[in-house]
Amino acid sequence: MAAPLAGLRAVVFDAYGTLFDVSSAAERTRDLLGEKAAPLSELWRQKQLQYTWLRALMGKHADFWQVTGDALDYSLDALRIATPDLRRRLMEAYERSGPYHDAREALIRLKAAHLKIAILSNGAPRMLAVAVRSAGLDDLVDEILSVEAVGIYKPHPSVYKLAVDRLAVWPAELGFVSANGWDAWGAKAAGLRVAWCNRSGLPRERLGEPPDIELTTLADLPRAIGLP
Repeated sequence: MAAPLAGLRAVVFDAYGTLFDVSSAAERTRDLLGEKAAPLSELWRQKQLQYTWLRALMGKHADFWQVTGDALDYSLDALRIATPDLRRRLMEAYERSGPYHDAREALIRLKAAHLKIAILSNGAPRMLAVAVRSAGLDDLVDEILSVEAVGIYKPHPSVYKLAVDRLAVWPAELGFVSANGWDAWGAKAAGLRVAWCNRSGLPRERLGEPPDIELTTLADLPRAIGLP
């Protein structure tokens, strides 16, 4: 049986939640958050995504650094957390979110197969540069693409078209990888070939055509592409 993503020339990864563990920021400040670390992490991520979608609908774009800070402020207020210096520490920790354990090895295998590797993210350019460098992935990523180039957040089709245009490949030659279901379905709707890395075993979205393949870990990606 042919690999579902065979024939790719480039592989593009979502950043936050796919390569970088966004929950690590709250975990690294558990000394101040205590039992509120997990609830804060969950609400912060939820509001961060909501604000990207709402700003896109409102036509009021702000970069992901501002959106992330606004979502954090809301979450701290909602959970009644007012610890001095916590906001600064959380934002710094988010900017240096650690990579998932399966990220580097997957990128190494793709790089060895001479595939173009890129990141396509909601993140602002400076945020992404810091995250990639602090995660030690800068030697493996050929290009970092931010939604700031088009001024609207995923899952708008223009974001996914940005990857096709910048990497100079046909949509059928580009594989997109995301652990966020809404992002995976958005990329598929935009005509890309898509792998959904469903680490948490979530149900499938009801947003039209599903991704080409569902993975449980990035370690399974090379085989889905047809690498030995």
